[in-house]
Amino acid sequence: MIKKEGKSANTMGSRIKAVREERNLSQTELAEALGFQSATAISLIEKGERGIPAALLQRVSEVLQRDVKFFLGQKEDAPVDIQVALRADPDLSKEDKDALSRFINLAKRRPNVR
Repeated sequence: MIKKEGKSANTMGSRIKAVREERNLSQTELAEALGFQSATAISLIEKGERGIPAALLQRVSEVLQRDVKFFLGQKEDAPVDIQVALRADPDLSKEDKDALSRFINLAKRRPNVR
């Protein structure tokens, strides 16, 4: 779960709200697209009063058609840290994550052959 934020104008919730409004979606429409029963959850997220699980943030990113990095306050064109992404994936076992991490480290050490 991504932690709740303070009331800053540059929070994840405020970025979600800004993009939602940019897309001319109401809180109710976004809530429905995300499978919520009401807009209350969206309101709480936008106010920074409710945390948001990584999987839900990914879904918000898809619905609002914006890179997850934007909502996290990162540059959207910055490279993805694969190892961080793997740790956040709940469907992979620890052994699978460790194996993929070892493969990534091996690939990084391999000279570029073209």
